[in-house]
Amino acid sequence: MGFSLDRAGFGMRLLAGVLDTLIIVIPIGVVVSLYTGTPSLNWTQGFTWNSLYLLYSIILPVIWGGFNIGKRLVNIRIKKTNGKELNLADMFFREFIGKFLIGYVTLGLSTVVSVFMIVFRKDKRAIHDFAAGTFVSNEG
Repeated sequence: MGFSLDRAGFGMRLLAGVLDTLIIVIPIGVVVSLYTGTPSLNWTQGFTWNSLYLLYSIILPVIWGGFNIGKRLVNIRIKKTNGKELNLADMFFREFIGKFLIGYVTLGLSTVVSVFMIVFRKDKRAIHDFAAGTFVSNEG
């Protein structure tokens, strides 16, 4: 197993994240703007939005075999390092503990470190991947 070909790098992961966010935020933003009569992204700053997006990030990859919308579009997926199926606990550790909580406690420093880990490590695993025993695979 050669890590350089089967592991998704930073560019693909970033593109998947941007696509995922845009595909979710734009339609909801249009609906919110039509409802309120004012175009604004303020609704993405609150507890409710962040909680719903976190739930989406935890639940959809479990249901959809490691994909979320953005990852499906660029053909990369989250997998367990031990070959087992993803479960809710894995995704909770990955998304809530590994990304959100550690990112919050380190004031975002862990996010910067994770970028460097994905760019420079052969296995392309970030802090949140280690927290959950996961990696992101190129499927194409």
